[in-house]
Amino acid sequence: MKKYIMLWTTCLLLLVGTVSCIEDFLDKAPESGLTTEDVFTKYENFKKFFDAIYEGTKVSGTTWRAYNIKLGYSMYINFWDQKYTLEALTDMSDQGRLMDAQVIKNGSISAIINKMTYDPARRPMLGAMFSIIRICNTTLANIGMLQEVNPVEINDFKGQAHFIRAFAHFHLFRLWGGMPYLNAVIGPDDEWDIPRLSNHETLVRIAMDMDTAASFFEKGELMRRDPGPGIAGHLNSPEQKRPTGVAAKAFKGRALLYAASPLNNELGTKDWENAAVANWEAIQIAEKYGYGLLSLADYKKNYIGTTYSNEQLWGWYIGTMAYNNSNLNGLVNGVFGGGKTGWSGECPTQNTVDKFETKWGDPLNTEADREKATLAGHYNEQDPYTNRDPRFYIDIIYNTAPVPGYGNAKIYYETVNGAAVYAQLQDQSYAGITRTGYYQRKTWGEQSVNNKTTPQHTDPIIRLGELYLNYAEAANEAYGPNGAAPGAGMTALQALNKIRNRAGMPDVQLQFTTSKELLRERIKNERVIELCFEGSHYYYDIRRWKDAPKAMNGPLMGVDIEKVPVSSAYPTGFKYVRVPLAANRQSRWKDAMYYLPFDTDDTYKMKNFTPNEVW
Repeated sequence: MKKYIMLWTTCLLLLVGTVSCIEDFLDKAPESGLTTEDVFTKYENFKKFFDAIYEGTKVSGTTWRAYNIKLGYSMYINFWDQKYTLEALTDMSDQGRLMDAQVIKNGSISAIINKMTYDPARRPMLGAMFSIIRICNTTLANIGMLQEVNPVEINDFKGQAHFIRAFAHFHLFRLWGGMPYLNAVIGPDDEWDIPRLSNHETLVRIAMDMDTAASFFEKGELMRRDPGPGIAGHLNSPEQKRPTGVAAKAFKGRALLYAASPLNNELGTKDWENAAVANWEAIQIAEKYGYGLLSLADYKKNYIGTTYSNEQLWGWYIGTMAYNNSNLNGLVNGVFGGGKTGWSGECPTQNTVDKFETKWGDPLNTEADREKATLAGHYNEQDPYTNRDPRFYIDIIYNTAPVPGYGNAKIYYETVNGAAVYAQLQDQSYAGITRTGYYQRKTWGEQSVNNKTTPQHTDPIIRLGELYLNYAEAANEAYGPNGAAPGAGMTALQALNKIRNRAGMPDVQLQFTTSKELLRERIKNERVIELCFEGSHYYYDIRRWKDAPKAMNGPLMGVDIEKVPVSSAYPTGFKYVRVPLAANRQSRWKDAMYYLPFDTDDTYKMKNFTPNEVW
């Protein structure tokens, strides 16, 4: 009698083997009477089988099975009826409405975890990733049957299968921790009791698979899918949703950075050296194939207003969305979307706003930082939004910020006859109004009931800007601020400054460049600013850094803004007071929250396995 697999008794029913995989395809295929040979020998059928990873399998008409690779894309995760983002499960932001996000932030998820595992109406990430791994392994097992195709197509299938298999394992790892690495089709007579790898081992296997993917893409001359800059068809390939060799090298670098991080590190400094080398290699290859950092003027094209950007190494073009599109319910507040009760909206906390430095590079994270910047004449607590990092104005809607259709944002109240009278963007009739004093701007697109536009949206799954930050972090830990990976033409500090300079910021102040410990904090801060609200980086970063206990135990802060007469004390005519968010909007941390638990049903079926702690 075969043992149950340690964890995935349910999941591996999706992976049992070629036969079930083919039958699923045959049930959905428009052709009738297809045999196994038909599926895997004919290019069109083979492609339909494999491409289920991108869109799912058609069930009927226009209905598609929910298990597809988009469940690994952060923006797709944000577009769900639960109306919250992964950033809202951290101290980075607050959701306007108290829904499941706040339950999770308070340390309780077990009753609703099915929404993230198998529920096809929600975001069944666990089931989807195992389904995708099955398709990739079946593809690789049967690629030799494919007939009348050229070597480019063969190498493309192999590259995609290795890449997507690694990507699916990485997504599972980030949410649930170390996993068995499933690199072959599991048949009904095979041993299912597969050991669960350590975090580090899982990540190293992911990096190896990405390296293999890159080699196949290189053989197929698919290091990028569109022509480079200045050539007709640039950024306009119909196949651009598919990964490339450059993206594979980039993901290898990301995986090894995670492997080196405190939560996963097993080899000490050697892990950081490996990560630095891999990320430098990825930067060099990306630049060789024509990718580059966008200018500050074009910065927003990484996620809004275009299909793809030349900084994106792999992205998901979402398409256009109108101001009242239901997908935006979790990102945009109803005061913009026109929904009184149904919309929630992501609202950055004061904790996040404080991470945006002054334009001179002064940190503002702590009270002592702000006092120092004030003494330098660079900051005024009662004029807090002047002279900040240029990305602050791109990412945050703050009181008095210019907003199309609203003039200057009115996020305040004034006291009239002893009672508070709320301004336009604090209209208390909206259920999801901001409680922090801020709205998220970066991925919003400026569309609203007062500005009825339908901008293009894109999700930068991995972009060149991240690679410089990955390299800066790894090189700093391995070699110090002024050290570099062997053969690299850039130090950790230079890589960090390259990202800052692109944003119009000065080099890191010299006082933070004398040790890796001091520079480490500026690198972490730079990641928050450069990558905030895209890719859910912060959710994963505070975990891999083991900073989550401090960050999540708060307090989470907002700002109280009262309109008052202009005076020397209040030069802008507003009184700004930092206040903790209400007790029911605070977060708390317990170490079980490093990873998601599994469904209760799965837990009962487990044999020889210690599951993630239930919380």
